[in-house]
Amino acid sequence: MANQLTFDLALPPPTYAREDFVVADGNREALAWIDRWPDWPAPALSLSGPTGCGKTHLGRIWAVQSGAVAMEGTDLDGKSVADLTELAAASPAIVIEEAQRAPERALFHLYNLMRERRGSLLLISPEPPARWAIALPDLASRLRAAPAVAVAPPDDDLLGSIILKQLADRQLHAGAGVVQYLVSRMERSAEAARRVVAALDRRALAERREIDRRLAIDVLAEIGGAS
Repeated sequence: MANQLTFDLALPPPTYAREDFVVADGNREALAWIDRWPDWPAPALSLSGPTGCGKTHLGRIWAVQSGAVAMEGTDLDGKSVADLTELAAASPAIVIEEAQRAPERALFHLYNLMRERRGSLLLISPEPPARWAIALPDLASRLRAAPAVAVAPPDDDLLGSIILKQLADRQLHAGAGVVQYLVSRMERSAEAARRVVAALDRRALAERREIDRRLAIDVLAEIGGAS
């Protein structure tokens, strides 16, 4: 069916632009730390929180501000001290996603190298380093002495604001009660909001329907977002 084919089109990748970041109480402190760079009291800043809270978006904002290279914690697997020295020399700022997965000795050496070069590390993980199972005492002491900030999952107001912004960006209008209905039933993440609004847009266009509560019900059922 034509509408199903339209619905199945893949989403474009998120832009992670600064102007697309919706500020709320749960992420305001984290954004303030990002904006405070390079005036950090330690070579590293830890950013933690559950999936969908906006950690990656904040990391990309910082990467643009700092010129940081982005990598995963597992990208440090097998790196020699020479490799890490070359990385630190080439990259005065580094953001590491899933930093808790990085091999401890490699992360320890990288931390020291960045400190020597007055560089900066942004470590992104579900939990702060104080809750990591770190076997290397010197690494544990360094990371636990660095500032750590948590990002809260989106509350109702933030999730609603994200949906409204996504609708406005697409020049869409939703009927009364649609946003509240979605907020009360969908997965609580900014990425889920983006997927839901994109699905509403495609279904409304393909089926020539208004974006009302009935369409919201159909979309949540289609993408498995209803609880």
